[in-house]
Amino acid sequence: MQPYQLAITALVSFLITVSMPLNFESVAILSPSLTAVQTQAESRKAEAEQLFQQGFEQYQQGQLETAVEFWQQALKIYQELQIREKEGAVLGNLGIAYKILGEYAVAIDFHQQALAIMQQIKDRQGEGQVLGNLGNAYEAVGEYEKAIASYQQSFAIAQKLKDLPGEAIALGNLGAIYATLDDNDQAIKYYEQSLLIAQEIKNPEIAGFLLNNLGTLYYTQNNVSKALATYQQSLEFAQAVGNQQLESEALINLGTASEDLGNHAQAIEHYNEVLKIAQENGDRRLEKSAFNNLGHALFNSGNLVEAESKLREAIKILESLRPGLNDTEKVSIFDTQILSYNLLQQILIAQDKFEAALEVSEQGRARAFVELLAKRLSSEVAEQSRLNSDSPSIAKIKQIAQEHNATIVEYSLVPDEDFKVQGKQRGETSEILIWVIQPTGKIAFRRVGLQTMRQQNETTLASLVASSRESMGVIGRGFVNLVPKPENQQTEEVSLTESLQKLHQLLIEPITEFLPTDPNARAIFIPQESLFLVPFPALQDASGKYLIEKHTILTAPAIQVLDLTYEQSQSVSELAQDILVVGNPTMPTFKNGDNLEQLPPLPGSEQEALMIASILNTKALIGDQATKVEVVQKLPKARLIHLATHGLLDDIKNLGIPGAIALAPSKNDDGFLTAGEILNLKINAELVVLSACDTGRGEITGDGVIGLSRSLIAAGTPSVIVSLWTVPDQPTALLMTEFYRYLQENSDKAQALRSAMLATKKKYSLPYNWAAFTLIGEAE
Repeated sequence: MQPYQLAITALVSFLITVSMPLNFESVAILSPSLTAVQTQAESRKAEAEQLFQQGFEQYQQGQLETAVEFWQQALKIYQELQIREKEGAVLGNLGIAYKILGEYAVAIDFHQQALAIMQQIKDRQGEGQVLGNLGNAYEAVGEYEKAIASYQQSFAIAQKLKDLPGEAIALGNLGAIYATLDDNDQAIKYYEQSLLIAQEIKNPEIAGFLLNNLGTLYYTQNNVSKALATYQQSLEFAQAVGNQQLESEALINLGTASEDLGNHAQAIEHYNEVLKIAQENGDRRLEKSAFNNLGHALFNSGNLVEAESKLREAIKILESLRPGLNDTEKVSIFDTQILSYNLLQQILIAQDKFEAALEVSEQGRARAFVELLAKRLSSEVAEQSRLNSDSPSIAKIKQIAQEHNATIVEYSLVPDEDFKVQGKQRGETSEILIWVIQPTGKIAFRRVGLQTMRQQNETTLASLVASSRESMGVIGRGFVNLVPKPENQQTEEVSLTESLQKLHQLLIEPITEFLPTDPNARAIFIPQESLFLVPFPALQDASGKYLIEKHTILTAPAIQVLDLTYEQSQSVSELAQDILVVGNPTMPTFKNGDNLEQLPPLPGSEQEALMIASILNTKALIGDQATKVEVVQKLPKARLIHLATHGLLDDIKNLGIPGAIALAPSKNDDGFLTAGEILNLKINAELVVLSACDTGRGEITGDGVIGLSRSLIAAGTPSVIVSLWTVPDQPTALLMTEFYRYLQENSDKAQALRSAMLATKKKYSLPYNWAAFTLIGEAE
C-alpha cells in the first residue's frame, strides 16, 4: 500500500510547537476495474472501486472531507457485497482521514474495525499497516503505551513477512515516540535501524521523514546548527518526492531553529508557508502548530496584538480536537496541549490584560473534568450545566467567588523557555502567575520569578515541594512505611520549617494583602501541576505561624469546578439520609511482584470509626461486615460517608485511573473499590471523607489530579476530604473525631476541618500529624 503518509506528533520547545517527530501512515490504493460488467454484483463492485479511487484522488489533493464522502459510499457497497479485504482497506483509510481532520475518537474506531477485519481474513501485511496507523492515532491523543504496543506488533509482522518498507516505517515510528518520551538512546537506536533500511531500499520519502526526526533530536539536545542542516536535507527530500506534508514539517522545524537563532522574520516566513499547506490539506493539528508558532515568533518580535490573534486561532483548533473522545482520552490529549494556553496567558499579561489572562488560565485547566461533571449532573440542572461547560468569563468567575463567599487564589506555572520539552513533559518552572479573586469581585494579579532562587541554590519549585513532603514521612496507615520523625528531632524540624517557609514566601507572601483577615473566612486555592502536592495549611510565615492559623482553607482543580460542585450541593438527593462509617475492614490481598500479600490491619482506624459512629449516632461497618459489595450497595443512600482504611495509589485493575480503597473481600470479589469503578457509581452524599493514606494523590496531569478525589466528585458528591501523604494513625483518629464534633456544631466543613487541625496540633505539634488532609469542593 503506497504512498506512505504521515501523522503529526507535537514536540514542544518551551511553547513553540515543533511538529516532529513524525509518524508514517499507509493509505490503501485500489485500481478501478476496467473489465466489462457482467452482473449486478460486478457492476456494484466496479462502482465501489471507482468511488474508492475518487476518494484517494481527493485525499491526495488535500480534500479530506470529500475523500471521506467517496470512501463512505464505497464502504457501504463493500459491506453489502461482503468483500472483507476491501472493506478493511476503506475503514483504514477513513481512520487516517479522520485523524488528520482531528476527529480522533472516530479515527481510532475505524482503525480498530479495520484491524479486526485484517485479522479475521488473515491479511498479515494489512494487519501490520493498520497497527501502525492505529499507533499513530493513539499517539495523537497521548496514549503512548498503546501506541508503542501497536508499533511493536506492526514491526514484528513486517519482520516476519520480510517487508522492508514496513520494518523501516515501524522502526521510524518507534523512534519518534521514544523521542517524544525523551528516551534519546532508544530513539537514536530505532532511527538508525530505520535509516539503514531506507537507504538499502532506496526510499527517499522514508529517509526524509527520518532525517526530520533526527533533526528534532539534535534540536532537543541544543545542537541547533546540526539540527538546521538535517532539517534542510529533509526539506530537499520532501521537495524531490513532492510530499507536501513532509515539506511542511521540515519548514516548521526550520522556523523553530531560526527563532532560536533570533531570526524571527525567517521563522515567521517558514510558519506562514506551513499554515498555507496545512489549510490546503485540511490538516487541523499541523494548522494549530503553525498558528501556535506564529504566535510565539510574533510575541518574541514584539508584535503582541498579532501574536494574541494567532494563539487564539491555535486554541480554537485545540478545542475542536477533543469532542468525541472519552474521559481518559480527553485527559491524555489535553496534557499535550497545555503549553499553548500558557503562552497565550503570557502574551496577554505582556499587554497588561490580566483578567483576560485569568480567563485563559481557567480555559487551560481541568477541561475534561468540567465536561465530565457537567454531563453527570442531575437532569434538572443538566441543560444549564452544559451551558456552563464552556470556560467561564470574568463576570462568571466573580460570581463564583461571591456564591462561595470566598477569596479564590489561582496559580499558573510558566515553564523555562530554554528547556526543550516533548509531548506531555514540562520544563522547570521559571515564574508563578497568581490571581486573587475576592468575594467583592475585586481581582488582583501578581507574578513571582524563580530564576534567582534556582541560580542561588539550584532548587526548583517541584523539588522544593517534594522536599517539604519528604520531610513529613511517617509510619502510618500505608503498607509502605516511611521513617518517622520524632517530635524532638530538631534537625529534621529545621529542614521542614525552611521548606515550608520558602513555599510560603513564594506562594502566599506576594498576595497576603489580598487574603481575608478573618480566620473563619474561606480561602480556596487552585493549584497547578506540582502545587497539587503542597500542604497549604502547613505553610509557615517568617514568624513561624502556620497558614491554617490565619485562614480557613479549601482547594479545587479549577474555579469552574467550584461552580459545578456548587450546583451538585444544591441538588443532593433527598433519598440520601443514611450515614455510612467504615473502619478497618478485613483486608484484601494484593499482588506484590510474584507474591500475593494481605494488607496489614488498621486497629487505629477501627477505633476511629467506632468513635465517629458514636458521635454520629450510627453503627460502623468493621472487619468482615465492611465488604465491598455491602459498601457499594449503601453508598447511594448515604448523605455522609466516612471510610477509614487503606488507600492505594496504583491502577491495580488497569482501568486507566489510579487509586483504590481497600474493603473486605467476599465471594467473587477482591475487595478493592477502584477510582475507575467509583467513576461509574451514583453517589448522593453531601460529604465523603477518605481517612486513609494518599487518597488526595494520583496522576498529576494538565487536567488536575486523576485519582480517587476526582472520581468521587464526578460520581456526585460536592465535598471530599482526602489526604496528601501517608497519615499517622493516632493523630488522624484524633483529627477525625474532632472534625465530626465540630461539624455537629457548625455545618461549615472547612471551618470544622480547620478547628480539628488546630486541636490536633496542640497535642501533635509537627505538621505531618495534622496537615495531610484537604477539603476539595464545597464548604457547606
